[in-house]
Amino acid sequence: MSSFANLKRQSGNLDKLAKAVEALSTSSEGSDKPDNYWKPVVDKAGNVYRNGQITNDVVTGNYVDKSGMVYDDFGNPISAAQTIRNVIEQGVLADSLGLDNFNIGEHHRDDFAVSAPDTVLAGLATRTTKIGLGSGVTVLSSDDPVRVYQRFATIDALSNGRAEITAGRGSFIESFPLFGYELSDYSVLFEEKLQLLAEILREKPVTWSGATRAPLSNQQVYPKTERGHIPLRVGVGGTPESVVRAARIGAQLALAIIGGDPARFAPFATLYKEALAEFKQPSLPISIHSPGHISDTDEGAIEEQWPHYFTMFGRIGRERGWGPTTKEHFLNEVRHGSMYVGSPETVARKIAHAITSVGVQRFDFKYANGPMPHSKLMKSIELYATKVVPRVRDLVAEKVA
Repeated sequence: MSSFANLKRQSGNLDKLAKAVEALSTSSEGSDKPDNYWKPVVDKAGNVYRNGQITNDVVTGNYVDKSGMVYDDFGNPISAAQTIRNVIEQGVLADSLGLDNFNIGEHHRDDFAVSAPDTVLAGLATRTTKIGLGSGVTVLSSDDPVRVYQRFATIDALSNGRAEITAGRGSFIESFPLFGYELSDYSVLFEEKLQLLAEILREKPVTWSGATRAPLSNQQVYPKTERGHIPLRVGVGGTPESVVRAARIGAQLALAIIGGDPARFAPFATLYKEALAEFKQPSLPISIHSPGHISDTDEGAIEEQWPHYFTMFGRIGRERGWGPTTKEHFLNEVRHGSMYVGSPETVARKIAHAITSVGVQRFDFKYANGPMPHSKLMKSIELYATKVVPRVRDLVAEKVA
């Protein structure tokens, strides 16, 4: 794959650079890794890294994020309020099983229960002890970066330093009219607000001006965190411009891969690493966010997930003018794409393939996809923590040995 510097010289501007990388991402060529790619490095603080990344993030795969209404075990719909209470119990279970992080999405629709993930995360902060607590994603375009920081700084205080922000555009647009924003400002809203959020997260006086909110002049934003920062990730759906933007501000990259072979995204990971170097930013972890469901057998997991996948993606497809949601397409994604549905062994092998083929350090397992009963979600989390994660670690260790 061409380097970031070569692409810049060939392209001359970000738009042309984006097209060049986009073309690379659709090819079958994977990213070549030098022999010392996984060679450990120890920094001055004693942290052990591989290719600049802390090793305990390499194969965690330990993210679970939850959004959406569910049904009980008898097929009866439950309230949004009960769904939110169930999310708390799912987060508590994830913490007790030693998973690394729990992310909650933000939606403003009747088929999703959580519209204020930071409030739910604050509740989880008082019920958990070790697990990281983050958004997945915070729809930054229709929010105020000052308030986003303040809410997550509060979560950070309640959790003793476990908060994390994942900022993104979101996959739905309902928040724009709800909060009085124009879709015609889609790009400028995210660009400006992300720049401002990155400045605020430095926890120093902020001077900023733009077209999307009132300016700030040498403004302190409170409360300050005890650790001096809150980690920021930028959720990216596959546009090279967004990858470069994340690198420019020194944010971690979270690749949302919901279809096709994840190896297609290897050029984006390479672009991000080279862009970090170009902008003189430190090396930062890259993560993958993909949906899935785990049960005792492949057949059982497929049969449990399919009707709920059909309900969720069928509605979204009708709204967006997609073709019919078929079981054939679903099975193709399960077998060859980015639906991680199956037994613990099957899911572990798919996750290990994704981690090693793209070159990432984290995997966000989106365990809730459609109105699946709480009991099955709890079992999926348990199998993920106790069976899948240890197996992924072993498989990745074998791959890079």
